[in-house]
Amino acid sequence: MPATYSYETIRTELRNGVLWATFDNPPVNLIDERLVTDLVALLDATDTDGDVRVVVFRSADPDFFISHVDLKRIAQYTAAAATSGGPDDVSLGALFRRLSEARPVTIALLEGRARGAGAEFLYACDMRFASLERAVIGQIEVGTGVFTGAGAVQHLVRLAGRGQAMQMILSSEDVDAREAERIGVVNKALPDEELPSHVERLAERIAGFPEAAVRLAKRRINAAALAPKEDVHVDGSMFQVLAGDSAVAARVGALMQRGLQERSHTELELGTVIGEL
Repeated sequence: MPATYSYETIRTELRNGVLWATFDNPPVNLIDERLVTDLVALLDATDTDGDVRVVVFRSADPDFFISHVDLKRIAQYTAAAATSGGPDDVSLGALFRRLSEARPVTIALLEGRARGAGAEFLYACDMRFASLERAVIGQIEVGTGVFTGAGAVQHLVRLAGRGQAMQMILSSEDVDAREAERIGVVNKALPDEELPSHVERLAERIAGFPEAAVRLAKRRINAAALAPKEDVHVDGSMFQVLAGDSAVAARVGALMQRGLQERSHTELELGTVIGEL
C-alpha cells in the first residue's frame, strides 16, 4: 500500500481497483480536523492514482458511520476543509462537493448512524447502500438551531423531492434504511449478511470497465444533477452564522450534558432526544 494511503482516522485497503476506506475516529466517528485532513489527503491521492477506480467508504464502528461534526471544533475542522480547494471553497460543504466531483466513483456502505454532516457526506457520494438492521440517517441541525450547511438542502431536494426534504430537515427525525430507500435517499437497503458482498460486486464491476467511459458518464450525470457551487457556498455561510447564536449554544449545551459526542443513549437516539429538549 502506498504511503499516501496511511491516515490517522481512515483505514484503507486496495483490492481489484477498489479502495476500501474505513472511518475509524473514536469514540463516535465525529467530523473533526483530523478526519477532514485525512479526507482531503485521500482525495488528493486518489485524484492522481489511476489504480484507484472506485472508493468504498464504510465504518469500523458498528453503531456510527459518521455521527456528525464535532461541535467543539467547528473553527478547526473548517480551517482543515479550506485547504482542499480554491479561495472560495472554505466550508465543509465545498469539501463534500469536491467528493462528488472526485475522479474515482464513490460508494457509501452505511452500517450505522449518519447524522448532520455525516448524512451530508453520504449524499455527496455517488451511490449509497444501507443496512436494513443498523442504518440510520438524520438531519439534526434545525433541532439544535443551526442550518444544514454541507449539502443536505441541495442533495435531498434532488434525491427525494421538496416535500421529503422539508420533512427530513425540519423535523430533525431519524430515518431508517427502508424509508431511506423508499424516498430515494439510498440506492438500496439490504440485510447485513448481503450488504458488503453486494457493494463489493458492484464496485469491482465498475472498476473493471473502461475508465474514460466511466469518468465521462459521471461528469455528465453530475452536470445534470449537482447544485451550482454558489449554492453550496451560501449554505456553508448560513451554517457559520447560526452556529454562533446564543440559542444554539443553549441547546447544544443541554445535549452535551446528556452525553452528546460520547458513546451514550443521547448519541444512539439523537433524533428522539432532540425532540425532547
